[in-house]
Amino acid sequence: MDPADALALLLSPQGRVNPYPTYERLRGYGPVVQAGPAFHLVTGYAEADAILRDARFGVMDDDLRDQFLPGWRESPAVASISRSMLRTNPPDHSRMRRLAAGAFTPRRIAAMRDVVEAQADELVDGMVARARAGEPVDFMAEFAYPLPVAVICALLGVPAADRPLFRRWATDLTGVLEPEISPDELALADRGATELRDYFTDLVAARRRAPADDLTTALVQAHDGDGDRLSGDELLANLVVLLVAGFETTTNLLGNGLVVLLDHPAEAATLRERREFAPGYVEELLRYDSPVQLTSRMSTAPTRYGGVDLPAGSWLIVLLGAANRDPGRYPEPGRFDPRRPAVHPLSFGAGPHYCLGAGLARLEAQVAFPLLLRRLPGLALAGPGERRVRLTLRGYATLPVTVGDEASPITDRGTPAGATGSTP
Repeated sequence: MDPADALALLLSPQGRVNPYPTYERLRGYGPVVQAGPAFHLVTGYAEADAILRDARFGVMDDDLRDQFLPGWRESPAVASISRSMLRTNPPDHSRMRRLAAGAFTPRRIAAMRDVVEAQADELVDGMVARARAGEPVDFMAEFAYPLPVAVICALLGVPAADRPLFRRWATDLTGVLEPEISPDELALADRGATELRDYFTDLVAARRRAPADDLTTALVQAHDGDGDRLSGDELLANLVVLLVAGFETTTNLLGNGLVVLLDHPAEAATLRERREFAPGYVEELLRYDSPVQLTSRMSTAPTRYGGVDLPAGSWLIVLLGAANRDPGRYPEPGRFDPRRPAVHPLSFGAGPHYCLGAGLARLEAQVAFPLLLRRLPGLALAGPGERRVRLTLRGYATLPVTVGDEASPITDRGTPAGATGSTP
């Protein structure tokens, strides 16, 4: 199988559901693999990390979109994502990111721990109530989605009653992040983008009438106070991306991570008893089965990585999931080992586009996993679950679990020692 065939397999439904065997085939060709004219795949950890930090690489700009995606301006989904910090280069990217960064400082995230713990406890209570008579419950619907969406909605100032709206909208919209998208999938993405923009248009109008202590108000005031800081299109695009990115990645981390823990009962038992080990567990979970599997970059100048010359204008797919399992960086990469030293997964990227909400996602997972295992000692998978046929955002559509009949009440809600980042 040559690199082009491996790429075709990776983009097939089978490859998207389980990309790891294909990553290993690609890795046999080297850490940077040419898969087409001026088109390369990056599987090596060192190369991926360096490329994401290298100022000679950027995301696709409007001129390149005009070349590769003619008519993209007519797509609400592509246009919306393209106007956000997710798909812009400096100086526009730096300007937009700086406006939102204040909501995600380490101090503000640490201050949210009590809120996250209370919300997680409430969701576990709901799982227990819905699991009467031993019936399975869908972990994704009952916990993995509502926990992060509640947190990001609180930051943005979205009313709690509106939270259920966003799951379908976001699922539809994020199809546009895939390396390939069919016309039907694009139509769904456009529908999701339109509904999200309409929602935030109304929320922006509400915040202009009645400002609040939330991120939406801060971004509205940045736009209204000085239009050079944030345009109207940028305001709406970034609100959409902050909402979607604020829970999609964490939802996938919670679903993927729970499956790994339940498949490794000895490690789950350790975390149940020693919740101060949660930071180390979460880093290994992020490495082992990344909720984000890839990102892309374009080179603006000739470079060389992995022994391969990359002319200016080269398009690279950086396979984060493959880099996280690079045996040159992590021995026995296919083994889940929360005792693994010096784990620094690329699941949230690196460099200027490093995920703004990475700290918040880590906090939610560090709270959620020990709490679930402690309060639901009988928690078990009730089936294999349904994987979404997605490559960029890897996660479950449904994940049936049984909670057992040993669910414990809330007995302690102290801050775990996990803030130190210790590992077993």
